Amino acid sequence: MFNNIGLPGLLLIAVVVLVLFGRGKVSSLMGEVGKGITAFKKGVNDGNNEIEKAADTTREVPGEKARDVTPHTTDQTPDRS
Repeated sequence: MFNNIGLPGLLLIAVVVLVLFGRGKVSSLMGEVGKGITAFKKGVNDGNNEIEKAADTTREVPGEKARDVTPHTTDQTPDRS
């Protein structure tokens, strides 16, 4: 539906938006969008830092060996002797 807009169509839409909302409203709206993007990036970076910090603090307890966590399987087929 919107595949055939092209550059002239986009310019017309931009002019209509400027006429309807005014230059001040559009610029303040774009400023809010920029603040939202900045806050999102900061949140992503904070989340990554928390994950890295948690990975750094994870360690083995000294003196204990790691347990084998592989499941033990038993043969359930009857023995035909």
